[in-house]
Amino acid sequence: MAVREDILKNIKRVVIKIGSSVISNRDKGRSPLECGLSREWVRHYARKIKAIRDKGYDVVLVSSGAIMAGRERLEFGRADLTVPEKQACAAIGQSFLMHTYEKAFEKKGLKVAQILLSHDDLGNRKRYLNAKHTIEALLEKGVIPIINENDSVTVEEIKIGDNDSLSATVACLVDAQLLIILSDVEGLYDRDPSLKSKTEKAQLISHVPRVNEDIEKIAGKSNNRLTVGGMLTKVRAAKKTMSFGIPTLVVNGLDEKVVEKIFAAKEVGTLFWSGKGKIRDRKHWIAHTLKSAGTLTIDEGARKALVDRGKSLLPAGLLKVKGSFEFGNALTLIDESGKEIGRGLVNYNSRDLERIKGMKTSAVRSLMEESFYEEVIHRDDLVIFH
Repeated sequence: MAVREDILKNIKRVVIKIGSSVISNRDKGRSPLECGLSREWVRHYARKIKAIRDKGYDVVLVSSGAIMAGRERLEFGRADLTVPEKQACAAIGQSFLMHTYEKAFEKKGLKVAQILLSHDDLGNRKRYLNAKHTIEALLEKGVIPIINENDSVTVEEIKIGDNDSLSATVACLVDAQLLIILSDVEGLYDRDPSLKSKTEKAQLISHVPRVNEDIEKIAGKSNNRLTVGGMLTKVRAAKKTMSFGIPTLVVNGLDEKVVEKIFAAKEVGTLFWSGKGKIRDRKHWIAHTLKSAGTLTIDEGARKALVDRGKSLLPAGLLKVKGSFEFGNALTLIDESGKEIGRGLVNYNSRDLERIKGMKTSAVRSLMEESFYEEVIHRDDLVIFH
């Protein structure tokens, strides 16, 4: 309770992610779904967000539901759609989703704005900052930004992947102090709660101070083909926000009182929070926004230099180069055991790096001449995962 109270004391801005399983849920009662969406639940959260705004907090909304709404409008009965079919669903569903939100918030005297993002937008530092400034301008005017991935045009190479990951990226982008992920489950359990056991009952984990392999293993994978992700994507989203110093709450959005419980510091859902400070903004962008274009395997000496002494990566410490990449791309660093230890921006393309791996600096200088860089990855462009 004390941890949650402390978090609430420092909040000025909140990002709320509403999942498809919430706004397409039929249990809210009376009215049937319209194009796969529950107007009742949309109106419900318009009221809750208005109440949060009235407390003096900025609110940014990340909402799923476009593809589901489009699926209903285009009358696709099957779940396994092709990429073009999903993009068509997103194109027609996004406008209906925004119209539904606009009508609900309008009744509460609030304006909304649609922002569609792709990894291509966020992977470019200038466009990343432009998106940040746009959202800031909207918030200053009292507008609720409603953000979704630009699913109608994105392909796998530039896709963020799921709205849990998008919500975490947005929380970091706008310097939020809290991310709330509204799902159809209570939070993270210590085992799959859907599996019946006579001896052991699944227990809700109230607080996760660190996301490691064990936590990701517990999270498992989604079994719902109509939604993207599951608890595992939520856990990985929380891992991203925690490294930026942002606590994340995964809660049951079908609990009509869940927002009140959160802001009363009740022990609801699962809190992901280490209490530690954040990685600097640019390094967080390198570590969690850019997609890795390849992998570098480094020797034990290089690992110690990077992890223990904060040094740059030199060609001599390289054992293996994997992938096709260019100067300035983000690469993943792994040690000899295959463990990921960091990520950084490379000063060479893959072809040149294959030529100079394992070589001493003096030899690299002679070989590369005008294209010479002393460091493969400079420490200012390097993030180490502890």
